Amino acid sequence: MADSTPLLSQPNSAESQSTTPPLEKHRPSLDSTIERCIGVFGWAQFFQTLLVSLAWLFDAQQTFISVFTDAYLTWHCTTHQHGFDSVSNICYLPKHSWAWDWPSYTSIISEWKLECSSSIITGLPASSFFMGCLVGGFVLATLADSSLGRKNMIFLSCLTMSLSSLLTVFSTNIWVYSALRLVCGFGRATIGTSALALTAELVGKRWRGQVGVIGFFCFTIGFLSLPAIAYLNRGSSWRSLYLWTSIPGIFYSMLVHFFVRESPRWLFVRGRKEEAVATLKSIATPSRSSCLTWSFSEVSFQEERCNNGNIFSTIKMLVQKRWAFRRLLPVLVIGFGSGMVYYGMPLGLGNLSFNLYLSVTFNALAEIPSSLITMLLIATSLVRQAVVFGGVFGPMLVAADRRDGISSYGFFGLVIGCCGLFAVCLPETRGRALCDTMDEEEHKEKAICNDEGDVLA
Repeated sequence: MADSTPLLSQPNSAESQSTTPPLEKHRPSLDSTIERCIGVFGWAQFFQTLLVSLAWLFDAQQTFISVFTDAYLTWHCTTHQHGFDSVSNICYLPKHSWAWDWPSYTSIISEWKLECSSSIITGLPASSFFMGCLVGGFVLATLADSSLGRKNMIFLSCLTMSLSSLLTVFSTNIWVYSALRLVCGFGRATIGTSALALTAELVGKRWRGQVGVIGFFCFTIGFLSLPAIAYLNRGSSWRSLYLWTSIPGIFYSMLVHFFVRESPRWLFVRGRKEEAVATLKSIATPSRSSCLTWSFSEVSFQEERCNNGNIFSTIKMLVQKRWAFRRLLPVLVIGFGSGMVYYGMPLGLGNLSFNLYLSVTFNALAEIPSSLITMLLIATSLVRQAVVFGGVFGPMLVAADRRDGISSYGFFGLVIGCCGLFAVCLPETRGRALCDTMDEEEHKEKAICNDEGDVLA
């Protein structure tokens, strides 16, 4: 067995200890040290990045699967009595005078006879999913940075999401179905952020933006796969769609468990140095193998632990600082409106007088250019939660619009227009530059306040 001592060597001489203070400010960061060992980008890193990014594919499928499983089917009159043909709402017709165009088991609406139920009931499953995402985003937010790590968080999230999706097949009513959708949403809450963090920490700084884009494209591919799967299973039970999407997700979870490497940065920060070195050896490019003899003793692990602060303490700090809160609040409002439109519009495609499969396909194709911009702008976890919170209300609005045409799209336009006006409240909109760190920004705000005080004096 190879000796890994040089990698983890510690200075033991009095002379080295005496020279530590002058060199402390020149200590290399953990990220730069890891990048020096593994290189910028190699085939092993590409394989790891691709495997981790596939989690976004299954995430997209479960996010938008209700577009087909909860669809409001088309119907036709079975009798031609006077006045029946002019009625557009089947709730005003006798049950024997109309029938679905497809078998009743192709949608939960027709199978459980929810066609005349309130929008709160019919929109409950999709809203429950996003409510689970909202709760899971807060409850599970710190586990990827603390006890579980990025790899285990992705594994457990995908497994929970896929298993709950598989159990959805056995739902007997809308309440059980909604509860399982809630669990599914809770499980998938941290898939995107954990996958993005892990792929970024497996490559050098130069390639982090590019590998992040891979995940967004996988999300689009997952969205695009839904109309294809649904079309192949048209006329079949809505349960078959959950089978086709959940079983591959379970197998993918096993692949993550056995083949994905944990983030070497997270391992070092958690004090598991031997495992971190083994990970570096497995993903390092051949030309960089000699660099693995570098010592990590000069890296300040205490500083790295401080940089990985608790997300809730960070949120508390943002709220307590008035200048930060004045910026955070408009961004959250914009995120809420974006989430309602982003998730609500695909869910409302079934209300349009157009082929549902083509509608979803065109909507998914629009993700390719837009996701690169939108997802990068909502990378902050708190803003992401605001986007998900907006998604909670979209399904109910769409369900209410099923009998009224396309008015929900007009409402979506009104919401995003009003929420977008809050961008005027941001200093950047008025031409002020944004500093790189909060300390710099706070110093800048204090300087502005002092200048204003001097002018008033």
